Amino acid sequence: MDGNGRWAKAHHRPRAFGHKAGMDNVKTITKAASQMGVKVLTLYAFSTENWRRPTDEVNYLMQLPIDFFNTFLPELMAENVQVKVMGFLDQLPEKTRQVTYDAKAQTAANTGMILNFALNYGSRAEITVAVQELAQEVAAGRLTPEQIDEQQISQHLMTSDLGRFADPDLLIRTSGELRLSNFLLWQLAYSEFYFVDVHWPDFSQQDLAQAVAAYQQRQRRYGGLA
Repeated sequence: MDGNGRWAKAHHRPRAFGHKAGMDNVKTITKAASQMGVKVLTLYAFSTENWRRPTDEVNYLMQLPIDFFNTFLPELMAENVQVKVMGFLDQLPEKTRQVTYDAKAQTAANTGMILNFALNYGSRAEITVAVQELAQEVAAGRLTPEQIDEQQISQHLMTSDLGRFADPDLLIRTSGELRLSNFLLWQLAYSEFYFVDVHWPDFSQQDLAQAVAAYQQRQRRYGGLA
């Protein structure tokens, strides 16, 4: 969800104004995706590298999940949406961390779309931890190096509880940037990519529909032949 800051600059407002508009659009796109029949919507909300931003901006970003869940949880319940959060949550401020746990608990019985937030998430760190866990299992004699395969690695990643939906079908990046920025590097191996110039606060339900329509025209060969 890229371009909040540039959107704010274009409107001659501070960056926080853009982040607030971006949060409001998360609500719009979440409902649109749910009603479209999307099974899992994963949103890259805050990366492990975003701590490098100015302290005031980071503090504001840490408040956004609190505001989001405090205002949007009833609508998530009405939409039958289940909330999941992945990332290094132990490094978040206590109030931010707690509101994510509460949202997960309150929506755990919902059976509709999974709204999966990547919060304090970085794919290289995720893979590093997975490798460390596998090495510990080998050292403890519970696993041999020869038993480590793609399935074993996937089971140690933060998306493992998404089951057959762990690897996204479609990646959408807004604001015209053409890079992954340390997002789901393992899981996106055979995903379809869709880049759009519009900044995230302006990304509409129609834009989402166009992205899905473009995806539906793709041929996914997974390295083989159609």
